[in-house]
Amino acid sequence: MVVAGDVLELLDFADDNGRLEGMMARRWPGGLPFESEDASGIAAALDAYFRGDFQAIGDVPAKPAGTPFQTAVWSALRSIPLGETVSYGELARRVGRPRAVRAVGAANGRNPVSVVLPCHRVIGADGSLTGYGGGLARKAWLLEHEGASLPGR
Repeated sequence: MVVAGDVLELLDFADDNGRLEGMMARRWPGGLPFESEDASGIAAALDAYFRGDFQAIGDVPAKPAGTPFQTAVWSALRSIPLGETVSYGELARRVGRPRAVRAVGAANGRNPVSVVLPCHRVIGADGSLTGYGGGLARKAWLLEHEGASLPGR
Protein backbone atom coordinates (compact mmCIF):
# COMPACT_ATOMS: atom_id res chain seq x y z
CA MET A 1 0.00 0.00 0.00
CA VAL A 2 1.03 3.58 -0.55
CA VAL A 3 0.11 6.30 1.95
CA ALA A 4 0.24 9.96 0.95
CA GLY A 5 -0.17 12.83 3.37
CA ASP A 6 0.07 13.40 7.12
CA VAL A 7 -3.68 13.90 7.04
CA LEU A 8 -4.60 11.01 4.83
CA GLU A 9 -5.40 12.20 1.32
CA LEU A 10 -4.54 9.09 -0.67
CA LEU A 11 -4.27 5.42 0.22
CA ASP A 12 -4.37 2.65 -2.31
CA PHE A 13 -2.80 -0.66 -3.19
CA ALA A 14 0.51 -0.42 -5.04
CA ASP A 15 -0.29 -3.33 -7.41
CA ASP A 16 -3.33 -1.70 -8.97
CA ASN A 17 -2.34 -1.51 -12.65
CA GLY A 18 -2.06 2.27 -12.85
CA ARG A 19 -5.02 3.33 -10.70
CA LEU A 20 -2.77 4.70 -7.94
CA GLU A 21 -0.53 6.59 -10.34
CA GLY A 22 -3.59 8.17 -11.98
CA MET A 23 -4.98 9.31 -8.64
CA MET A 24 -1.61 10.74 -7.63
CA ALA A 25 -1.23 12.61 -10.91
CA ARG A 26 -4.72 14.11 -10.60
CA ARG A 27 -4.16 15.15 -6.99
CA TRP A 28 -0.56 16.35 -7.33
CA PRO A 29 0.15 17.10 -11.03
CA GLY A 30 3.69 18.26 -10.25
CA GLY A 31 4.53 15.26 -8.09
CA LEU A 32 4.18 14.72 -4.35
CA PRO A 33 4.79 18.03 -2.55
CA PHE A 34 6.09 16.36 0.60
CA GLU A 35 7.81 13.37 2.12
CA SER A 36 6.60 11.86 5.35
CA GLU A 37 8.28 9.78 8.00
CA ASP A 38 4.82 8.70 9.22
CA ALA A 39 4.82 11.25 12.04
CA SER A 40 1.04 10.92 12.26
CA GLY A 41 1.20 7.12 12.66
CA ILE A 42 -0.86 6.25 9.59
CA ALA A 43 1.38 3.39 8.47
CA ALA A 44 1.50 1.99 12.00
CA ALA A 45 -2.29 2.14 12.25
CA LEU A 46 -2.64 0.31 8.93
CA ASP A 47 -0.17 -2.34 10.04
CA ALA A 48 -2.20 -2.87 13.20
CA TYR A 49 -5.42 -3.12 11.16
CA PHE A 50 -3.94 -5.80 8.90
CA ARG A 51 -2.74 -7.69 11.98
CA GLY A 52 -6.31 -7.75 13.32
CA ASP A 53 -6.62 -4.58 15.42
CA PHE A 54 -9.56 -3.23 13.45
CA GLN A 55 -10.07 -0.20 15.68
CA ALA A 56 -6.57 1.08 14.85
CA ILE A 57 -7.73 2.89 11.70
CA GLY A 58 -10.89 4.36 13.22
CA ASP A 59 -9.23 7.61 14.23
CA VAL A 60 -6.87 8.01 11.27
CA PRO A 61 -7.52 11.55 10.01
CA ALA A 62 -8.55 11.48 6.36
CA LYS A 63 -9.15 14.45 4.12
CA PRO A 64 -9.53 13.27 0.53
CA ALA A 65 -10.00 15.90 -2.15
CA GLY A 66 -13.25 15.66 -4.10
CA THR A 67 -16.51 17.33 -4.94
CA PRO A 68 -18.96 18.06 -2.12
CA PHE A 69 -21.05 15.06 -3.24
CA GLN A 70 -18.01 12.74 -3.33
CA THR A 71 -16.84 13.86 0.10
CA ALA A 72 -20.35 13.27 1.49
CA VAL A 73 -20.29 9.72 0.12
CA TRP A 74 -16.77 9.12 1.41
CA SER A 75 -17.69 10.46 4.83
CA ALA A 76 -20.72 8.16 4.97
CA LEU A 77 -18.46 5.16 4.39
CA ARG A 78 -17.06 5.57 7.89
CA SER A 79 -20.55 5.02 9.32
CA ILE A 80 -20.65 1.44 8.00
CA PRO A 81 -19.83 -0.73 11.02
CA LEU A 82 -16.94 -3.14 10.95
CA GLY A 83 -18.02 -6.57 9.72
CA GLU A 84 -21.12 -5.22 8.01
CA THR A 85 -22.00 -4.24 4.47
CA VAL A 86 -24.53 -1.90 2.89
CA SER A 87 -25.86 -1.71 -0.64
CA TYR A 88 -25.18 1.19 -2.97
CA GLY A 89 -28.89 2.06 -2.61
CA GLU A 90 -28.61 2.20 1.16
CA LEU A 91 -25.52 4.38 0.92
CA ALA A 92 -27.42 6.71 -1.44
CA ARG A 93 -30.19 6.98 1.17
CA ARG A 94 -27.65 7.72 3.89
CA VAL A 95 -26.30 10.72 1.95
CA GLY A 96 -29.83 12.00 1.32
CA ARG A 97 -29.88 11.16 -2.39
CA PRO A 98 -31.90 7.92 -2.62
CA ARG A 99 -32.26 8.11 -6.40
CA ALA A 100 -28.55 8.75 -7.02
CA VAL A 101 -27.43 5.13 -6.73
CA ARG A 102 -25.20 5.25 -9.80
CA ALA A 103 -23.62 8.54 -8.74
CA VAL A 104 -22.96 7.05 -5.32
CA GLY A 105 -21.36 4.05 -7.01
CA ALA A 106 -19.16 6.33 -9.10
CA ALA A 107 -18.11 8.35 -6.05
CA ASN A 108 -17.44 5.15 -4.12
CA GLY A 109 -15.28 3.93 -7.01
CA ARG A 110 -13.21 7.13 -6.89
CA ASN A 111 -12.54 6.89 -3.16
CA PRO A 112 -8.87 7.87 -2.85
CA VAL A 113 -8.51 6.53 0.71
CA SER A 114 -8.96 2.77 0.55
CA VAL A 115 -9.54 0.75 3.70
CA VAL A 116 -9.71 3.76 6.06
CA LEU A 117 -12.79 4.99 4.20
CA PRO A 118 -14.18 1.47 3.77
CA CYS A 119 -15.61 1.46 0.26
CA HIS A 120 -15.09 -2.32 0.27
CA ARG A 121 -18.11 -2.58 2.61
CA VAL A 122 -20.49 -1.45 -0.17
CA ILE A 123 -22.03 -4.30 -2.15
CA GLY A 124 -24.75 -4.89 -4.71
CA ALA A 125 -28.43 -4.91 -3.72
CA ASP A 126 -28.46 -8.68 -4.24
CA GLY A 127 -25.48 -9.18 -1.90
CA SER A 128 -22.96 -9.61 -4.70
CA LEU A 129 -19.47 -8.18 -4.51
CA THR A 130 -19.59 -5.62 -7.27
CA GLY A 131 -16.83 -3.25 -8.25
CA TYR A 132 -13.69 -2.54 -6.29
CA GLY A 133 -10.64 -0.70 -7.60
CA GLY A 134 -8.37 -3.15 -5.82
CA GLY A 135 -10.13 -6.15 -7.37
CA LEU A 136 -12.99 -8.33 -6.17
CA ALA A 137 -10.67 -10.92 -4.60
CA ARG A 138 -9.14 -8.19 -2.42
CA LYS A 139 -12.62 -6.85 -1.56
CA ALA A 140 -13.68 -10.34 -0.46
CA TRP A 141 -10.48 -10.73 1.56
CA LEU A 142 -10.98 -7.39 3.33
CA LEU A 143 -14.58 -8.24 4.20
CA GLU A 144 -13.64 -11.70 5.47
CA HIS A 145 -10.71 -10.18 7.39
CA GLU A 146 -13.21 -7.88 9.14
CA GLY A 147 -15.58 -10.76 9.90
CA ALA A 148 -18.35 -9.95 7.45
CA SER A 149 -20.46 -12.89 6.36
CA LEU A 150 -20.54 -13.16 2.59
CA PRO A 151 -23.14 -15.07 0.60
CA GLY A 152 -21.79 -18.29 -0.90
CA ARG A 153 -18.59 -18.33 1.18
